[in-house]
Amino acid sequence: MIATFKGKKITGMLTVMPENEYDYDEETKEIATLQTRRLKKIMGFGKRRAAKETSTSSDFCVYGLNYMFEHDMIKREEIGAVVVTGLTPDYFIPHISNIIHGECKLPKDVICMDIPQGCVGFVLGSLQALMLLDVVGNKKVVVFNTDVLCRKKRETPLSSPSFGGDATAITVFENDEKAADIYMNLYNDGTERDALIMHAGGYKMPHSEETVKLVDIGDGTMKSYEDLWMDGSRVFNFVQKEVPPLIEEILEYSKKSKDEIEWYLFHQPNKFMLQKLADKMNIPWDKVPMNVVENFGNSSGSTIPVNITYNLKDKLIDHSYTCCLSGFGAGLSWGSMIMELGNLDFCEMLISKY
Repeated sequence: MIATFKGKKITGMLTVMPENEYDYDEETKEIATLQTRRLKKIMGFGKRRAAKETSTSSDFCVYGLNYMFEHDMIKREEIGAVVVTGLTPDYFIPHISNIIHGECKLPKDVICMDIPQGCVGFVLGSLQALMLLDVVGNKKVVVFNTDVLCRKKRETPLSSPSFGGDATAITVFENDEKAADIYMNLYNDGTERDALIMHAGGYKMPHSEETVKLVDIGDGTMKSYEDLWMDGSRVFNFVQKEVPPLIEEILEYSKKSKDEIEWYLFHQPNKFMLQKLADKMNIPWDKVPMNVVENFGNSSGSTIPVNITYNLKDKLIDHSYTCCLSGFGAGLSWGSMIMELGNLDFCEMLISKY
């Protein structure tokens, strides 16, 4: 898919972070080796944020939206649709968007929609928001990218990825006939879906005593079938193969050169992957922020807005930049956007109580 959206823009962004912060050195001190030290340096592991054991995705979403109401960032009656992307629903039924609707007392004509999606969650959520703007008139679409994949208590130091983090992002989209065009492309390859997989917990392999037992996945790392399993080499090769032509295509489609892009705001799996990606595309490292994992961990579909609110927050209030945003991962899916981002009503990072 490749498309142009006219007369639409992002007008605000808030990220809601967990209260609990963890340090890579502290988490790996019992098994510290030359390898863990090398991983820290190469991958950029440092600190990460993880939700408390009782916190849910909707907790972060409701907390953030209520904060926006209290600080006059948006009004209830201005919202025409709520879109939620993520992989950690509170329940199978009802959906997170309906929980947000009820807890935040939104009007009954607000559209509610949940989309199960991981690393491409921000791009796919943006796509849905841009399409919904055609039917909500002068109202706004609010997109939530949320996950609490790392909230589970770790049974051993190596039982879950040390680069993982939790975060929730809230982005406001609205119509504006004067807005610059937004360009987007999006692809999928379901034949490679098992490169990133959580085997158990759904209807294919329901939760049981067996699915929570830790097993050695082959490199000394202990995981259960309810943890996220990743074939690192396959994912790395996928990113290096598919993302450069993805960006080349959207640049050509938008009639922009690489140099015209002021910021490349990519999903943040780790620093090493981003450095290799930037090198392959001949993009200067200073145009590609790579510090999200070392400060917050990889929070899946919310890393792009975490990147924006952490690295560009002050810049985006009074100035606008030509940006290329790209997400890639679970699915396997990959997509990108080129847009003018800035002159926002708000761009903020909030530490929650969850």
